[in-house]
Amino acid sequence: MKDLFNVLFLKITFLLFTFSLAQAQNTGVLNTDQGKTIIDKHIYGHFSEHLGRCIYGGFYVGESNTKISHTAGVRNDVVEALKKLKVPNLRWPGGCFADTYHWKDGVGPKAKRPTLVNTWWGGVTEDNSFGTHDFLNMCELIGAEPYLAGNVGSGTVQELAEWVQYVNFEGVSPMSNWRKENGRDKPWNVKYWGVGNEAWGCGGNMKPEYYANIYRQYATFMTNWSNSSKLFRIASGANSSDYNWTEVLMRDIPHGMLEGVALHHYSVIDWNKKGSAADFSEQQYFQTMQRALFMDELIIKHSTIMDKYDPAKKVALVVDEWGGWYDVETGTNPGFLYQQNTIRDAILAGATLNIFHNHSDRVRMANLAQTVNVLQAVVLTQEEKMILTPTYHVMEMYNVHQDATLLPLQITTNNYVIGTEKLPAISASASKDNARRVHISLVNIDSKNAQEITLDLRGGKFTTVSGRILTSAKLQDHNSFESPDKVKPVAFKQATISNNILKVTLPAHAVVVLEVR
Repeated sequence: MKDLFNVLFLKITFLLFTFSLAQAQNTGVLNTDQGKTIIDKHIYGHFSEHLGRCIYGGFYVGESNTKISHTAGVRNDVVEALKKLKVPNLRWPGGCFADTYHWKDGVGPKAKRPTLVNTWWGGVTEDNSFGTHDFLNMCELIGAEPYLAGNVGSGTVQELAEWVQYVNFEGVSPMSNWRKENGRDKPWNVKYWGVGNEAWGCGGNMKPEYYANIYRQYATFMTNWSNSSKLFRIASGANSSDYNWTEVLMRDIPHGMLEGVALHHYSVIDWNKKGSAADFSEQQYFQTMQRALFMDELIIKHSTIMDKYDPAKKVALVVDEWGGWYDVETGTNPGFLYQQNTIRDAILAGATLNIFHNHSDRVRMANLAQTVNVLQAVVLTQEEKMILTPTYHVMEMYNVHQDATLLPLQITTNNYVIGTEKLPAISASASKDNARRVHISLVNIDSKNAQEITLDLRGGKFTTVSGRILTSAKLQDHNSFESPDKVKPVAFKQATISNNILKVTLPAHAVVVLEVR
């Protein structure tokens, strides 16, 4: 009996030792002198649709508002928050709303503008008080380039061509003259244009072959009125894993007419039962992260198709809608898509941005959905109050990667296991900026276990490390109007460097950005 006990003891000890080794096997090599690809800042774009309280009550409170500080009706606190975020581009007016929006209804004297019913989002009446001038002037306040989504679903070629002329032509023409009459002398020179939105669905339920022909027609008449830059035309792209859609567009649209192909993917557990944004189980968290990490496979497969027709990678993959999508908050309009934002969303954002970085040879633009009060928002407002969400803080921490050079980073990671399913525990990416500072983004997806990782830094001599961390006690933790700073970045002290070996201890469900010199 004693011998049997000893054998069992030795086996258990061996298993525990093996498990300990497995938990310590996170390793990686970072080659700091081998970067080639630039992480385009436009990967950090945002999306603002006429949906719920994104525009009205979010960005725009009206020019007569005396309770909230604003500039021409646009909230100053929101502008300042987005400036700090270094938002590079902002997409507008949709989304599904774009293919019912007629831009001429949103210019000229506001009292004379017609109304329309927003049939997509809540059936509310849109008074068109926030239009082209308001949006483009707001982009100038933020320092973001506008990305206009044109109406292909219910609009006309002439309508979109005249919008381009209205905002971009400096000479004498009916549209530029009208712009000047409406108070804007110089054109805005808008570069980024979406030729419709979700043409496979709310943009017209088109087949890809039909849309490709429609795109060619619209693109032909989108004249580049500005001498300063070429128009960047973005085709309405695939719904998640519809690879045939990308195949047809790349095959049937001449690449001289096409600068970008869109892709939409939301991290949704079940479209019929999405689950709560703030009251969720670990299993639901795991499933959300499965859908988020699927972005990597999507980009690889869509890029492979694009490579076949465009080996020089001249056409960008534009992920202009991404993020978490859950059930709306209790008591709110189901059509307004208002949801809270937790540590889960911070992990989702950090891991997704790492994926974009690591595919930055093809992904050169992306737009989180949506900026204010809708879906995975970075800002929430309630009358005079404004709060920053965990997603905001991740994107602010990560903006050190904007326009930096992607560095080759290979890691071996433990698994985050739930039942019989598993995910990589650590997500990572790295870059070097123009000042030769190296930044490393690390996300511990594991909701329960801390993860230690050791990185061998090559191609330079590094002696110091500093950083910030975003985490909290629970995955469900979030900022509220009563506790606006419950979740925010703090200094990170669990990283050391010696002889170019960087050792980091990542707490469970945490996002860390390091700077090494």
